[in-house]
Amino acid sequence: MLARRKRILVTGGAGFLGSHLCERLVSAGNEVLCVDNFYTGARDNLAGLLSNQQFEVIRHDITFPLYVEVDEIFNLACPASPIHYQYDPVQTTKTSVHGSINMLGLAKRIRAKILQASTSEVYGDPEIHPQDETYWGRVNPIGPRSCYDEGKRCAETLFFDYRRQHNLSIKVARIFNTYGPRMRPYDGRVISNFIVQALTNQPITIYGDGQQTRSFCYVDDLIDGLVRLMNTRDDVVGPMNLGNPAEITMLELAEMVVDLTGSRSAIEFKPLPIDDPKQRQPNIKLAKDSLGWLPSLSLRDGLDKTIAYFESLMIAQRVEATK
Repeated sequence: MLARRKRILVTGGAGFLGSHLCERLVSAGNEVLCVDNFYTGARDNLAGLLSNQQFEVIRHDITFPLYVEVDEIFNLACPASPIHYQYDPVQTTKTSVHGSINMLGLAKRIRAKILQASTSEVYGDPEIHPQDETYWGRVNPIGPRSCYDEGKRCAETLFFDYRRQHNLSIKVARIFNTYGPRMRPYDGRVISNFIVQALTNQPITIYGDGQQTRSFCYVDDLIDGLVRLMNTRDDVVGPMNLGNPAEITMLELAEMVVDLTGSRSAIEFKPLPIDDPKQRQPNIKLAKDSLGWLPSLSLRDGLDKTIAYFESLMIAQRVEATK
């Protein structure tokens, strides 16, 4: 007997991660409902799906209730880069908190399984390294990043309270730095910043002394982890770290991007932003043991793919400018 096709809601489905997830779910034979208010998402990200009869888009802000019938919900809606989430910090917090309440209420009404896209930012500027899921974090509750950090922490609280109080089937993924095609060129994230600066031979700006570290996961690997987590049995809940444990300093990353692009860019140092974490590296033992998941693409190979994407964007922009 053929398995029943699932109808799956992806909030934030027109964003960087959301659009890749929608493609993955549609290619697996599911019906996908993408919900996005297009604050940071883009319809162009969905170009390959818009003509597919298994795919539907609704413009909607999840801080308002939504009434649909689905089997599963991936809650990805929230601006994730500092430039965007600090632009309207109150709305950022509302998206994490009110949005989660609305999506959890929907899941409760229709008895749908729901996954929360949380973040490594719940660990703040960590005192332990690498970070595992038992660590409660070190977060400034009143700083300029707090709208995102504390919003996501509160969302996790809500998810676990809905599980305890209403026996809701939940999953919580803590996503570490992810990169790849469809990142926005000027979103303030380090990889997109470095690549755009390198391709235009502008100075590559490093904040601080360049010794702070991050761990970068290619988008296809991350999406695979999210899908695997959603498909686990009900007692596999999380929170679960999803990311690539290969750690690199910002100076090393800048030098790698310069090398891969053949850029003439110099490196320029600027003051470190307030509350910027000094280290970020996931312990992914839980994901390995529970999901059989490991990221497979190296940073160098992933950067090659991402650089090619940004090069194609810039060529398209130049062609458009000549019309």
